[in-house]
Amino acid sequence: MHPIFQELTASVEFTHDLKRNVQLFLTTHHCSETADHCMDVGAEARRVAIRFGADPDAAETAGWLHDISAVIPNKDRIEAARQLQIEVLPEEEQFPMIIHQKLSKAMARDIFQITDQAILDAVGCHTTLRAGSTLLDQVLFVADKIAWDQTGVPPFQKELNDGLEQSLAHGAFAYIDYLWQRKETLKVVHPWLKDAHEELRLQLK
Repeated sequence: MHPIFQELTASVEFTHDLKRNVQLFLTTHHCSETADHCMDVGAEARRVAIRFGADPDAAETAGWLHDISAVIPNKDRIEAARQLQIEVLPEEEQFPMIIHQKLSKAMARDIFQITDQAILDAVGCHTTLRAGSTLLDQVLFVADKIAWDQTGVPPFQKELNDGLEQSLAHGAFAYIDYLWQRKETLKVVHPWLKDAHEELRLQLK
């Protein structure tokens, strides 16, 4: 295990219960709100998976794990990614919050021993989605937006729900297009989000 992860896990007593381990890991590092959000996203991902024919257990697992990198402070994420030999895109260097999806993927694999590549890949693109996204990618992406971690009603809720009435892909596109229409207000436009928007726009014509 990489020294970064050894340090993060030194004070955590893991069991064979993944859900409990994620909660314990996050709360030990004073990220209890993130722990609650991860549990909410896990539950929502299970519901979305059942609705659209994805693997509910895989979806729930991905939901629990998607934000575990919250334990790494934002200011340290780019350096951590480099030490872990994770590719850092210019947009991620400019706005380090976005690289948390890649860090969570690495942590799910190396700390929580997740070997299912579909789960790891979904965790790794849950904020931006990506071109060629899988059913599980889209399930987690949408579940994370439904189980919003901010106060109040999500401003994109109607568009997302209307999209989901057509299909999961329409729901995912509805959220991405909501951002796209406001891209001038975003700190950065991640290239994966741009690619996903273009691909889904053409697919769903």
